[in-house]
Amino acid sequence: MIEVDGVTCRYGGSGDDGGVTAVDDVSLSIPDGQFAIVAGANGSGKTTLVRTFNGLVEPDAGTVSVNGIPVDEDLVAARTAVGMVFQDPRDQFVAATVGADVAFGPENLGLAHAEIDRRVETALDAVNMVGRETDRIASLSGGERERVAIAGALAMKPDHLVLDEPFTGLDEPARRSVVERLRELRREGTGVVVVTHDLRDVFGIADRVVGLADGRVAVDAPPAEAVAALPGLDVRVPDRASDKPRQSDG
Repeated sequence: MIEVDGVTCRYGGSGDDGGVTAVDDVSLSIPDGQFAIVAGANGSGKTTLVRTFNGLVEPDAGTVSVNGIPVDEDLVAARTAVGMVFQDPRDQFVAATVGADVAFGPENLGLAHAEIDRRVETALDAVNMVGRETDRIASLSGGERERVAIAGALAMKPDHLVLDEPFTGLDEPARRSVVERLRELRREGTGVVVVTHDLRDVFGIADRVVGLADGRVAVDAPPAEAVAALPGLDVRVPDRASDKPRQSDG
């Protein structure tokens, strides 16, 4: 469970003196196993909000807890429970090769070598990258990089996987591959949070849509109920609430 209570985040100032408020008094809870979309236009605060989930951003006010533990009291627990995939995976890679990068998180947990190897193999198998351990990340396509970033997060065995604009720059086959993996995670019970301004790929598999505008929650409802309010948030939605994700089952 991720619990956000009265969270406010500001940039470029301190206290009430100047600066820009990116997230403004947001409260919400995300249960284990839920597939949630955090939607909004650029600058709506969605990326800042989800980065509070595991301490990448520290709120100026309010609290965030994961599994009942305040994030600021145990960053390791929060970052183990909440895996994060950035909008540009290159921003989170720390090693030159696929295998070394996926192993980085488990190594920092101090796990035994056999367990690290098992987690790396399992995570790469989940994204269809087994046998690519020695490939250099710089040589991968955009879709392959996205899959390696997901594998790196999965190797930590998170309760929730948060993906920030995961489809940006991906071609259609890569999009389908990522969507299918998200479907599988949902079936397996992993919570998924997709941050996006374009809901068409994941609208049909989400349990919930949280729409942000100017740092505040403007809508929080199941997709079929949220869809009427979403165009006003400058996001892209399916033509009909019943539309399926674009070609995601192929």
